[in-house]
Amino acid sequence: MKIAMWSGPRNISTAMMRSWGNRPDCFVCDEPLYAHYLQVTGLPHPGAKETLATQESDWRKVVAWLTGPIPENKQIFYQKQMAHHLLPKIETAWLNQVENCFLIREPAEMITSLIEFIPQPTLSDTGLPQQWQIFEQVRRLRSAVPPILDAKDVLLNPRTMLVQLCDILGIKFYEEMLQWPAGPRETDGAWSKYWYAKVEHTTEFGKYQPKNDPVPEHLQNLLAECDSIYQRLYAHRLK
Repeated sequence: MKIAMWSGPRNISTAMMRSWGNRPDCFVCDEPLYAHYLQVTGLPHPGAKETLATQESDWRKVVAWLTGPIPENKQIFYQKQMAHHLLPKIETAWLNQVENCFLIREPAEMITSLIEFIPQPTLSDTGLPQQWQIFEQVRRLRSAVPPILDAKDVLLNPRTMLVQLCDILGIKFYEEMLQWPAGPRETDGAWSKYWYAKVEHTTEFGKYQPKNDPVPEHLQNLLAECDSIYQRLYAHRLK
């Protein structure tokens, strides 16, 4: 089974990758379309040079890998995907060859975390419009609602949410998904030293703590746009 987990930035996506990576039957990959995204957009993200130097940037080759044999003879291929990396010119028929899931986070908490790395984010930077587009495409392809996890729900009760997700996917839940060794992984992207400092010290999903930092005034319109899309996705989340 191949699982594409479509997230936006600052959505506990790396902790979720750690969770799946601790399963004995699972191989994980970290943002496989990132180099292509950086190559096309030219954005000066932290770690951009290292990413372009170490990761395949031809999206066709990346997709062939994502839909091909599962590495290391594992049974599950978990793909941590950033929705905004799926640029408009990338063909999307391959989405029907993977199980598509979604990870969302309340926009005010996401934005106030994101601006620590990208001070002037755009709507596209949040991944929310792309998540909605992918969600709608997958729903049409499968004539079914794909699973959506909200970060807060996962942090409040990780076992319940992961058991639900595994049940929907028709796979076994492993208790190992709830705890993992601290430290980096060989499968982490080249950008990890810029983005993963906190995650590398974790051994489990952290306890949910409300993030009460105010969204700056000049980003209030962005917050409103994000919240409109988030609420549409949130309505379909696993509970």
